[in-house]
Amino acid sequence: MATPKSLVAQLHRHWEIIEDLARASRDMPAFEERQVLAVIAKHQPRAGPEDHAAALRSLCNADLLQLLSRTSHLQLNPLVLEFVRGLTREHELGLSSVLKARVEAIRQATEQLREGLHRNDSDLMRRGAGRLSELFRQIGQQLDQDRHAILELAENAKAGDAAMPIDRRYQAVLEAYDQYVEPMNEMMDSGSDGTFYPYLVAAEQALDAATEVLSVRGALYTHRLQLRQVAYQAKELRRLGRVVAQQCADTLLPLREEARQHNQLSASISHLLGRVRKQGLARGLRRHGAQSKLPLWQRERRSRIHLGDEIRTLMAEARDYTPRPEAFPEELPADPADLSAWIDETELREALQAALPVHNLMTWLQQRYPTLPDAVVLRLYHDLVREPRWQAQLQPQTTTTDLKALRVHYHPHQLQPLPEDAAS
Repeated sequence: MATPKSLVAQLHRHWEIIEDLARASRDMPAFEERQVLAVIAKHQPRAGPEDHAAALRSLCNADLLQLLSRTSHLQLNPLVLEFVRGLTREHELGLSSVLKARVEAIRQATEQLREGLHRNDSDLMRRGAGRLSELFRQIGQQLDQDRHAILELAENAKAGDAAMPIDRRYQAVLEAYDQYVEPMNEMMDSGSDGTFYPYLVAAEQALDAATEVLSVRGALYTHRLQLRQVAYQAKELRRLGRVVAQQCADTLLPLREEARQHNQLSASISHLLGRVRKQGLARGLRRHGAQSKLPLWQRERRSRIHLGDEIRTLMAEARDYTPRPEAFPEELPADPADLSAWIDETELREALQAALPVHNLMTWLQQRYPTLPDAVVLRLYHDLVREPRWQAQLQPQTTTTDLKALRVHYHPHQLQPLPEDAAS
């Protein structure tokens, strides 16, 4: 067995290795030799294999690492592991039953102190006060460690894989709330069912009474100071218990409520899907007595974003961008048919005026001027249709007319004289 000084010296020398092993011991209580050597090599990358083996031997000789019975595996010294976890806030969540037993021990120590007062036994009073002081220290240490353990549970649950089912992700949180927070809340209830505060109040009253008795008897100042300091510990423990209970509830209660609502939502969805499977979509989704129809489809709205003209201008100025000019084609002059070279338009209009009504203007032009080119016929057709001297009506039936080189498929226009011309 190594001496404490050697153990502390080796702990100081290999603190990074021990801290790493203490953190890994939460998932792996014992290590193989190669695993420990890998951790040593991680923190001593420039050393060789012989140096790594020497470091392992020094850790074992200093009793920082112990050989597990009946195996060749190594484990951290429990005292060292507890010490390192306390310094690095890596404690596991304690048991509420342990805390309850220590609180119950406060009542027994208070009875011992009162018995010393009743017997007028100063030694019995000091032993009762010393026992109370040790219990207050242990309870305060456990409350502080459990507070950090609960905060770590909540952080791990929040940082877990979002794709994991919420009941698995929050399993540790739910267990901590049911097995630790609720029993602690019952124990710290300020009513008649609670034990934490009544026992502490009773201990404070007994300590104050013992201090007064010792003062009347003219006891040593150190004895009275010891009792007064224990009374201060009781007051501080009352405050710490209230703060830790409130902090644990505030940390775990929202996560527990989230998991509970998720379970209710899952149950409601499963119930609704079961109704749809048995009764169909329309009947399954229809509420009893509801007159309005449930929506069976939903239109998705797609939003698009684009840069504004101001941003485009700023970007162009920043990049000194000059747009490339594009040459547009020049407007070509139309090739109007020189109607005067083919026909006398005045004579044509007078002939058409005399021939009204004309059932199909295209057919009339083709029959009267069969030598005209197709472009001239089409040009005359469009000009005469817009002529205000007669009334043009578009026929609903389509027809086809073969010109010299073109076949025109169109709705023919029927020309009729104006109403005043027809009356005269």
